[in-house]
Order: sequence, then structure tokens, then C-alpha cells
Amino acid sequence: MRKRNESVTVEHERAAAAAVPGPLDKGCSLRQSLRLPASAAAEGMKRPLGRRYGLWFRLRKLILWLLGVYIAIPFLVKLCPAIQAKLVFLNFVRVPYFIDLKRPQDQGLNHTCNYYLQPEEDVTIGVWHTVPAALWKNARGKDQLWFEEALGSSHPVILYLHGNAGTRGGDHRVELYKVLSSLGYHVVTFDYRGWGDSIGSPSERGMTYDALHVFDWIKARSGDNPVYIWGHSLGTGVATNLVRRLCERETPPDALILESPFTNIREEARSHPFSIYRYFPGFDWFFLDPITTSGIKFANDENVKYISCSLLILHAEDDPVVPFHLGKKLYNIAATSRSFRDYKVQFVPFHTDLGYRHKYIYRSPELPRILR
Repeated sequence: MRKRNESVTVEHERAAAAAVPGPLDKGCSLRQSLRLPASAAAEGMKRPLGRRYGLWFRLRKLILWLLGVYIAIPFLVKLCPAIQAKLVFLNFVRVPYFIDLKRPQDQGLNHTCNYYLQPEEDVTIGVWHTVPAALWKNARGKDQLWFEEALGSSHPVILYLHGNAGTRGGDHRVELYKVLSSLGYHVVTFDYRGWGDSIGSPSERGMTYDALHVFDWIKARSGDNPVYIWGHSLGTGVATNLVRRLCERETPPDALILESPFTNIREEARSHPFSIYRYFPGFDWFFLDPITTSGIKFANDENVKYISCSLLILHAEDDPVVPFHLGKKLYNIAATSRSFRDYKVQFVPFHTDLGYRHKYIYRSPELPRILR
């Protein structure tokens, strides 16, 4: 019995000794025991490679999709010129939102009355009339008839024609009305058909006719008081259209003021900093020709050749929307035009350091002196 136990013990010790590696192969055995199976290692390598491939595939798909949209847009604009017209007018962009245009006092214009005029059948335009600040106390609580009669007071009148997008209640426009009112002017402004709460479809012809209707409405009430026309941005195109027509019928305004003007809509579209397609092959054919097809020209450079009244051009050097060089070019055309030989033509630049950009010239402390 004792022998049998001893033999079992000896066999157990021999098996244990065989299981313990010797000093030479101890490291190799440990490395082998730590090694992953070949299939597991391959699977671990495939996972990061698969993630990287999937990310690149999605990125490439997105790039191809954006490229397709970029290429498709010019063809879409060419086939549907109305799209380009919408981009020129931007009348569907109504900023600031949620304001009641019937209540100009909500915008701090306590001496302003809201009217509605009808230039044509099925067309109604919303008008604001701000009296000079000197009449502020008298204007409180007065009705439309009082405001209309006030146009006959001994104060000059400015008909303001705003640019594209927004309404007559835009923030920078309201601030300009306040400045001009403080300088002793009546300010009459309106939303063209299709803008704000005005009814009708926008077009260059319609915008010009709306401006003509408001001008005649003012002249019928202002007597011998001077009437000046002030156009800003796209409104400069409406302003020169209007003044050319007034000069042709021999009823010119007392002066024309153009703020941030361009030469014509084609050059403005070509020079616009937001025009990402300007280097696109066939840019004129795809984008500019549809504008002309829609009847949109706003040819300030042609109109000034037929205008006979004093002209003042205001333009900021850092204007990011209408490049400064277009305003300067328009001035050079007007200054050499025979129609201005008996009238003063002035160009007033505003240095980049002032930061007036496209719509903040009203902040200039020099503006009262310039207008005088």
C-alpha cells in the first residue's frame, strides 16, 4: 500500500516538472501563450479599416451630391427665369419678422402715419409718412387727412425708395427716417407691390410705376416745397427709372440722391460677392440672360444720360453688397453726361475705417452738412 502511494507521488512530480518550462524556453512559452489566434488578430485589424472606409465612402457620397446640386442649379435657373427674378427682388424675405406695418409707432416712429394707395387696379401699396421732428407734438393723435395737409407746410419732402428684401419697417431704414426727420424733412416711403403688406406681383415696370404714383401723390399735396428722391441699393434702379421718366415729361424732382448705387443689374450680379458662380463656364448665359429675359435691367448707367437735376451719390468703400467701384463708375458716367452740364453732380465716398458698409451711412455725422 505504501509502495503504491509512493509511485503515484513520483508520477505526479514528474508530470509537474514536465509542465514547468526550462530556463531557455520560458520566454518563448510566455510569448506563445500571450499571442492571439490568427483569426482574432485579422478581425481586429479589419474593424478600424472598415470604419475608415465607411467614413470615406459617406464623405465621397456627400461631395458628389453637393457637386451634382452645384451643377444642376445653373440649368434650373436657365429653365425657370422666375427663380432668378426672385433672387433679385428677395421680396419674400420679410425682415424684421412679426411687426405690424400698420403701426409704425411700434418702431419708434410716433410722428408717422400709415396709408394705403392704389396705383393700379388690383394693386395696393403700403405707405409711411413721417413728418419733420419739429411737427412731432402737433402730429400726436392726428389722422391721415392732417398728415396729408402737413405736406404743404414749409418743409422739403424726401421720397425714399428702399432696396430689395425686407419692408419699409427695416431697422436701418427706420433709423434713416429718424435722421432725415430730425433734419427737417418729410419722409415718404412705401413697399413696392409684392413687398411687405403691399398687394401685387413684383416687376421692374411695376416698381417704377408705384414710385411714379407716390411722387405724383406727394406733388399734388406739397405745393412748391422741394421734393427729393432718395434711392438705396436696388432702389437706386427704381429711382433713376423714375427720374428719367419725370425729366422726359419735364417735371423733374429738385434733386436725386443715390446711396450705394450700381451701374446696371448685370454688372451688379456679376460683381456681387455672394455670386459663387461668377467663374462658372457660361455664367452670363446661365444667370445673367435669364434676368434680362425677366425684363429686369435697372440700367442706371443709361438712365443718368437722360436725367437733368442735381445728383448726389453716397457710397461706402467697404460695401460688401454693391462694390464701391460700381458707384464710382456710375459717377464718372454721370459727370461727363451732357444732361448734367447745368447741374451739380457730387460723389461722396465713406472710408473703410468708418464701417458704414452697405446700409449704415445714416450714422455719418457729416450727413447733415452733405445734404445741405
